Amino acid sequence: MSGVGKGVASSSIGHILAAKGFRVNPIKIDPYLNVDAGTMNPTEHGEVFVLDSGLETDQDMGNYERFYDLNLTPEDYMTSGMVYKTVIDRERNLGYKGKFVEAIPHITDEITKRIKRAAEVNKSDISVIEIGGTIGDYQNALFIEAARTLKLNNPKDVFFILVSYLPVPSKLGEMKTRPTQNAAHQLNSYGVQADMIIARSNMPLDHKRKEKISIWCNVCEECVISAPDVDSIYDVPINFEKDQIGDIILKHLNLTPRRRGDVLARWKKFVAKTKNGTRDVNIAVVGKYFDTGDFVLSDAYISVIEAVKFSSYWQNARPKLTWINSKEYESDGPGTAGRAGKGIGAGKQNGGRKVSELAKFDGIIVPGGFGSSGIEGVILAIKYAREHNIPFLGLCYGMQLMVVEYARHVAKLKDAMTTEVSPETPHPVIDIMPDQKRLLAEKKYGASMRLGAYPCYLKKGTVARRAYKKELISERHRHRYEVNPDYILQLENAGLVFSGMSPDEKLMEIAELPRSAHPFFLGSQFHPEFHARPLSPQPLFSAFIEACLAKRRPAPKKKLVTGKQLMTIKSVAKGKK
Repeated sequence: MSGVGKGVASSSIGHILAAKGFRVNPIKIDPYLNVDAGTMNPTEHGEVFVLDSGLETDQDMGNYERFYDLNLTPEDYMTSGMVYKTVIDRERNLGYKGKFVEAIPHITDEITKRIKRAAEVNKSDISVIEIGGTIGDYQNALFIEAARTLKLNNPKDVFFILVSYLPVPSKLGEMKTRPTQNAAHQLNSYGVQADMIIARSNMPLDHKRKEKISIWCNVCEECVISAPDVDSIYDVPINFEKDQIGDIILKHLNLTPRRRGDVLARWKKFVAKTKNGTRDVNIAVVGKYFDTGDFVLSDAYISVIEAVKFSSYWQNARPKLTWINSKEYESDGPGTAGRAGKGIGAGKQNGGRKVSELAKFDGIIVPGGFGSSGIEGVILAIKYAREHNIPFLGLCYGMQLMVVEYARHVAKLKDAMTTEVSPETPHPVIDIMPDQKRLLAEKKYGASMRLGAYPCYLKKGTVARRAYKKELISERHRHRYEVNPDYILQLENAGLVFSGMSPDEKLMEIAELPRSAHPFFLGSQFHPEFHARPLSPQPLFSAFIEACLAKRRPAPKKKLVTGKQLMTIKSVAKGKK
């Protein structure tokens, strides 16, 4: 079923197979009709993950990149919308030479064509393909049909894995296998027999349940893999290998491992660090996309969370994240109501939280976002971080609002704002570039965004340059608005440093305060979290965590001086005199 852990299972399997010496590419299939994930609400669907190419994808692609330690290609992602659009466009251009176009075989042929194309582009030995959704969904039936035909034509080259949930009703206290049996039987109705079943549950699978699933689902017992809940998703590959999942898959595919021994040694070292931190680092994440009914949806910022974790773990720290909805700060402080634009913050009392609570945190992150809600609360939080020397990291919109805050309160540009929120602001320090305005006028909203990886030059002697340890970097973007070039000189004269910029020096990529003015106050127009990996933490996040840990590091204790020591010090001093 949806959300049971297919993405983590796919990522873990891919990591194991790659560790055994094979070139592996993942493919995520999303059955929705959106052509990509870019227009979907993050509070409903989770984070939109952007590839180097600029393709906006499902958040599972982020898990793939982190587990595989690869930069994925557009061919590794597929939606129903992409497939249908390609087939319809081809039909409109007489690509089928007047034939009657049907879901089967034309849609399924396009699916298998894309799967093969991804393998060719990646020059991979094995493709790990995740079909999203739930068995029985109308939406993913054609993808399962395409997979069936793949196995029909290549029986020794295709291996089916069913990820299924085994509930343990609290009042019953017994793990139930019937839902998994039903799922396997429903998959059979599509003409697909699972070769392996990954049994998800809140506890490990016992031998009795393995035996039962094996009998009723027609799967050999060794191919029933226990997948209990774990403290960290990064434990999953290690758990899977205990059941020799990699060797089982390779045996079925008639492949021999190219590497022997402890192929997960480096991964185990990282996992050990996730458990052995010696100190806490408390981070406040002040943002917009948290509330969804009575729940907090941290998945909207999953890459940020993981980037914080990686940089903390490698510095032997335990990250503690606190989610703060910026709307709750908008009733705190004078002059906040309505400043951002018509009606923003006016007349609202969003819980009455005081921004001064941020004093208890070691660092503050303001992640990306769009729109006007909660903006004044974010600006208050940034101001507090700047004035109270709390390490601050702003990402995309977070950097833009950092510039707005600095323009208002330091550069004295009254009512400065981004035109995304207040088109009539007297000081549009954040604005759309002329070329983008032209696209918006033509209602080409997607084409108006800066998407994907772009180069950035870093100034010598800056916080950013010290973090990256090189002059030229490449990072991923997802935004429309930029720092307005008309205000750069004024902001620099007021003390703000633009330490990163595009090669033509037109676009400001990183803004910061020097270390002499603040321990760490930096924002990036790009999304550095998209390049963070378990085995290679992202440099800006690592520099931020280092500053947070330095903030909480206690001053060295003064040793008490005994009478004997005091006499010795006095006598030495007297002798020198």
